[in-house]
Amino acid sequence: MTDAAGLNVQLLLTGDELMTGDIVDSNSVMIADALMPLGLVLSRKVVVGDKLSVLVKEIEWITEQADVLIVNGGLGPTIDDLTAEALAQVLDVPLEEHAVAMAQLSAWCERRNYPLNGPNKKQARLPKGVGIIENPVGSAPGFKMIHSGCLIMCTPGVPIELDAMLTSGIVPQLKGMCDQAFTQIKKYQVFGMGEAPLQKIIEESYPDWPQEIELGFRAAFPILDVKLTARSQAGIDLLPVWQTKIESTLGAHSLGEVTDEESTGMAQHVVTLLVEKNQTLTTAESCTGGLIASKITSVSGSSNVFEAGVVSYSNDIKHKVLGVSQKTLKQHGAVSEEVVLQMAAGALDISGADYGVAVSGIAGPGGGSEDKPVGTCWLAWGTKASLKAVKLFFPSNRAYFQDYIATAALDVIRRDILEVKETPRYFSNKKPS
Repeated sequence: MTDAAGLNVQLLLTGDELMTGDIVDSNSVMIADALMPLGLVLSRKVVVGDKLSVLVKEIEWITEQADVLIVNGGLGPTIDDLTAEALAQVLDVPLEEHAVAMAQLSAWCERRNYPLNGPNKKQARLPKGVGIIENPVGSAPGFKMIHSGCLIMCTPGVPIELDAMLTSGIVPQLKGMCDQAFTQIKKYQVFGMGEAPLQKIIEESYPDWPQEIELGFRAAFPILDVKLTARSQAGIDLLPVWQTKIESTLGAHSLGEVTDEESTGMAQHVVTLLVEKNQTLTTAESCTGGLIASKITSVSGSSNVFEAGVVSYSNDIKHKVLGVSQKTLKQHGAVSEEVVLQMAAGALDISGADYGVAVSGIAGPGGGSEDKPVGTCWLAWGTKASLKAVKLFFPSNRAYFQDYIATAALDVIRRDILEVKETPRYFSNKKPS
């Protein structure tokens, strides 16, 4: 089966650690994302362990079917790295020290003042006659050859090395093989709308959705990616119209159109907006334990816009540091509208920031009650002149709850900065009675 670019591209991943679950396969996602702008889609993916006979059999079978085979993993210096040996058997050629590979390996070791020992030299013993794919980051060079009319490209399993090699060597070569492909991708990051509800809205709103444009979703909790992909000139011509329709449907739940390189999450959007407006933010957190502040400060440049964060987990700290009234705490409880409003006001007073956000909730798994079940959270946000509060309900495991609430806290600040009037869907979804 070939794709829109006319090439059958398959992927073979190797490593016992992939079979046992010791590591999670992120490389196939990276490879698929790199191929997509070329109009290439993997037609098949196979994962095998470190067993020579299995590797040989799979490579022989795939090269009879595919135009391109990308082999990922098995290029290291240890005894269980078998890709070079497997390819030598398939090609029926000996392994030999490759001069270019050895030169790259020697330079890598010299830059790090690292001894070039026997196990390392194994990485330069490759099937006779192969070409080299330069590894700009690591020690193991990639290599390539043609067998049965199939281009085989062998890459290391270390993600940072694979990423560099895709950019510098692999994608440019594949682009030359499919330069007539038409592919455009428009991607939106969305918060507060789930896959199923959004799919239902789109189906009901646009029963005439064109076949020339693929609609795809990828959930990367708590953010959802929505992609529109056109693989023909007809699709590309239709894209602007359907982009406008999708943007209208998503409304302020969309963080805007992004590229894969720009997909940095809610915190990046908030920091960027604060920098543009020359405004600052402060946080007062209970149930999220500092996660909102952590998300903000993970963004480069956040020191220009983030004033302070208070993790007021106990009622005593809520009172002593943030000035929450003991009477309010006793009368309404820590998880209440009155308390989060006072938490936010206290953080604004302490910091002098332009915007403040405060959360107090029940992350679970214990601690809930009939009127305040696990998953309940009060969120307050705004400026000194205009503080608002809302009751949210997100019953989930503790980590998911904290991540969702922290992201929602950043989202309401984003909306305030942008002066959005639209009410988020998650304000009314799944509220406890």
